[in-house]
Amino acid sequence: QVLLRESGGELAQPGGSLSLSCLAAGTIFIFDLADMGWYRQAPGKERELVASASSDGTTKYADFVKGRFTISRDKAKHAVYLQMNRLEPEDTGVYYCNSKMSRFGHLYDNWGQGTQVTVSS
Repeated sequence: QVLLRESGGELAQPGGSLSLSCLAAGTIFIFDLADMGWYRQAPGKERELVASASSDGTTKYADFVKGRFTISRDKAKHAVYLQMNRLEPEDTGVYYCNSKMSRFGHLYDNWGQGTQVTVSS
């Protein structure tokens, strides 16, 4: 089993910054094998990819966050972070951490419980 725990979501003002953290753990979990990602879901909308950091270090961003958000991985802490700058009200939503790891011939696709980000003045 893979457990993901997010933190860092809170109320922020437009133009402000927040940093989200996701800690990963589990008896079968090997951080170096996992592709990590951040998704978000706004009220009434589907969950969408915000940013991802693959096991080989490749990062990808949704167009709506390019130049504002940065995803990073910390191997020693089994953590993935999302630094969010120049926040906009449209960034409001629940942010979820995701891990995808192939092991033992199985794809382990796991989600955290989410952390609420609200951008409002």
